[in-house]
Amino acid sequence: MNRFAKLAATTGALALLTACVTPTEPTTSAPQTVPTTQSTGSGVSVSRYNRVVARMEPIAETICRNRVRTGVNCDFKIVLDPDPNKPSNAYQSLESNGRPVLTFTQAILQDMRNDDEVAFVLGHEAAHHIQGHLAQVRGTATIGAIAGGAIAVLLGGGQAAVDIGSNLGGSVGARAYSKDHELEADAIGARIAHDSGYNALRGAEFFNRIPDPGDRFLGSHPPNAERIATVRRAVASF
Repeated sequence: MNRFAKLAATTGALALLTACVTPTEPTTSAPQTVPTTQSTGSGVSVSRYNRVVARMEPIAETICRNRVRTGVNCDFKIVLDPDPNKPSNAYQSLESNGRPVLTFTQAILQDMRNDDEVAFVLGHEAAHHIQGHLAQVRGTATIGAIAGGAIAVLLGGGQAAVDIGSNLGGSVGARAYSKDHELEADAIGARIAHDSGYNALRGAEFFNRIPDPGDRFLGSHPPNAERIATVRRAVASF
């Protein structure tokens, strides 16, 4: 889920929803949290981020431990990228030891209007880890790459054709379940935000201010209306 510029570069805010489940290699380091007292971008937005993280982190970790199989690391590391030039983005990755990292850029915080939106995005990214989406995306990408390369061989292609087939197959495989993953993360993220005392429906209003990806073939994200409807159904079930 790699991203949760200003809303107008309005395409910048879409980054929240375009890279949050892109498979990322485990990393041994992550951006450090920017202190509330540091004047980076908007002091209000950083204070809001710190406030929401302090309240939500223990709830997200408890929900993670209650839902995942034994051995999965639920010790979330939630960080704010210190680079003010990074585009609007929020994404989940893993450290080399398996610890989940949820990263926000400063730009995305400036796109958010209230605590509920920060909470919804944080819950969404935590949900990707809870549901094991990174591992699933890597798995389908690997299968797709193998299948694409095998088809190229069967058709008599040379190494160049095999490479192209593997790359294309990997790309298709990685996107195979991405829309389902996003909707699943929206629903579970709404629960995490709700259990932390935030209004998930109000948080999901963020979708009303970003470009709609529509329902494109092999697109990585579902239409915004579908995502809002998913959150509404989830909240109604609480």
